[in-house]
Formats: sequence, structure tokens, C-alpha cells
Amino acid sequence: MASINTNYGAMVAAQSFAMTSRELDKVQNRVTTGLKVSSAKDNGAIWAIANTQKANAKALDSTINNLQRRQSIADVGLAAGETVMAALTEMKALAAAIQAGGGSVAAYQADFTALSGEITAAYTAATFDGTAAFASNPGAPASQTVTAVQTSIDAWASALQTIGTNAKSYERQIAFNSKLQDALEAGAGNLVDADLAKESARLQALQTKQQLGVQALSIANSSASVLLGLFR
Repeated sequence: MASINTNYGAMVAAQSFAMTSRELDKVQNRVTTGLKVSSAKDNGAIWAIANTQKANAKALDSTINNLQRRQSIADVGLAAGETVMAALTEMKALAAAIQAGGGSVAAYQADFTALSGEITAAYTAATFDGTAAFASNPGAPASQTVTAVQTSIDAWASALQTIGTNAKSYERQIAFNSKLQDALEAGAGNLVDADLAKESARLQALQTKQQLGVQALSIANSSASVLLGLFR
């Protein structure tokens, strides 16, 4: 039934046009932000889960930073340890020469003392961010004897073994936490990130549908003019 009071066709066309416009706004927002869930309004549950995972991933920054600091301390200790062990190797030969006696003992003793100073300097310098690499000082040999030097070698070897083991552990922990952080961020992204290829296709489809809606609304609104023509 044709009526000038109620243009049902125009009402349907207007509703369809409004629905298309709302969908178009959503898709345009997804394309602009790169997110299919950009706020709790889009999907409260997914938004909450994603933000919790993002927060957990961010919290791992402090854990990784702490491990990297410890690793740096260990690296400083290992670098100092190489200098110390090289000095002790020379000192053991000097100690043997000193114990054997002879005319060059004074020169051997002077070299031994100089190497002891290198050990002290290396140990003292082995700090990072105000933290010493060695909890206690294995120190230089207590005397210029082969036995004393060997005791120092054993003490330093034990200390460096501990530091080396810790350094490998820090390295593994850093790798694990970095992978965990990436996984959490990727998981959160899977929940909220938009598929831009699909959204681009939807955007074009909705723009076409919107144009058709405008034409349909125009046609529906022209029905009154057609009705008026019947009375001419």
C-alpha cells in the first residue's frame, strides 16, 4: 500500500544505511589503530586478558635487567680472573726458581712481587656498578713458594668456576625470560590485533554497500513524488 504518512521503504533503507555506517566506523577504527579490540567496549573479557598479559610481559623487563646486571658482574670477574691465572702461572715458575736458589734470586723475587701487585690490581678493579665480582679475596700467594702459589691457583680456580657456572645460568635465564616475554606479547597481540588484510577487504565492501545504501534511500524517498504523479 502506497502512503504519504509512512514511507516504510525509506525507513528500512535508513536503518540499513545506519547499520552499514556503524560497521564501517568499526572497520575504519581497526584499520587506523591496527586493533580489533582497542578498548573494553569492544570486548571486555578479551581486552582484560590482553592487558594482563601485556603487564606481565612488561614486568619481565626488571627481571631481565637484574639478570643482565649479574651477568655483567660475572663477566668482569672472569676477565680479571684471566689476568690473575696468567700471573699465577708465571709466579709458580718464579717460586720454583727462588726455592732452587742461585744468583738471580733477587730478580726472581722482584718479578714475583710485581706479579702479586698485578693480582691485587685486577682483583680490586673487578667491580661493576659498585658490586665486587668476588665475594671474598682469594688473594696473592702468601709466600714465594710453589706450595703457596698452588694454594692460590686452587682458590682462584674454584672462585672462577663458580663465577663461570653462574654466568652460564644467567645467560640461560635471560634467554628464557626474553622468549617468555615475546610469547606473552605475541599472545596478547593474537587476542587484540586486527588482520589488516581482512579488514581492508571489509572496508572496501562496506564502502560499496554504503554507496548502494545512499542510492536505495534516495529511491525510497522518491516514492512520494511518484505517488503525487498519480493525481496529475
